[in-house]
Amino acid sequence: MDQEQAPPAHGSPKPAPPAIGRGLPEGARRRAAELYWEAFGRKLGAGLGPAEAGIAFLAEHLHPDRAVVATRDGELVGLAGYAHGGRGLTGGTAGDVLRAYGGIRALPRLAVLALFERRPGRGELVMDGICVDAAQRGTGVGGLLLDEVAAVARELGCRRIRLDVIDVNPRARALYERHGFVATSTQRTPFLRGLMGFGAVTTMVRRVEPAHPGGRG
Repeated sequence: MDQEQAPPAHGSPKPAPPAIGRGLPEGARRRAAELYWEAFGRKLGAGLGPAEAGIAFLAEHLHPDRAVVATRDGELVGLAGYAHGGRGLTGGTAGDVLRAYGGIRALPRLAVLALFERRPGRGELVMDGICVDAAQRGTGVGGLLLDEVAAVARELGCRRIRLDVIDVNPRARALYERHGFVATSTQRTPFLRGLMGFGAVTTMVRRVEPAHPGGRG
């Protein structure tokens, strides 16, 4: 998943870099879910909407240890999720969806959510979304998060990072390209344009250099 990185207003002073860490801070589940919904609510709405229900579901089922986070003055301003070892940032089983949304109403939701299922291959770490607070976009937060995800992948012994970017988000794709991601394939999804607002998904990959002996990780 991806999120547009808008440039800062002309003449605005560049803020100091945020603190980058791993794992959601204590008490930040709701804030993380709100950021995630702000970035991906259009795509997730058919599966988890309306907004308040979707945010609540995400907050309840997040896996905090699958997040890289950016904080400023103690506030969560960005996060990137990744999937490894059978778990990603966003969780929740089919049973959880059924319980939260009701049996019959949940069935079409499950069909939509299945479209977002991405399983890591051997030696691969899959991005599970990156999102930045609207006021912080264009300040370098997204790039810092991507670099930290790369560090996580290196420490886990992964050889590459994989993500998907939609066709209506060229700024996100440009960000990924600046940080070493290369497009490998594009899947046309015209049937999703009316439902989720995009008609193609491009898979991008960033190679990860192995950790040097004696270095970090």
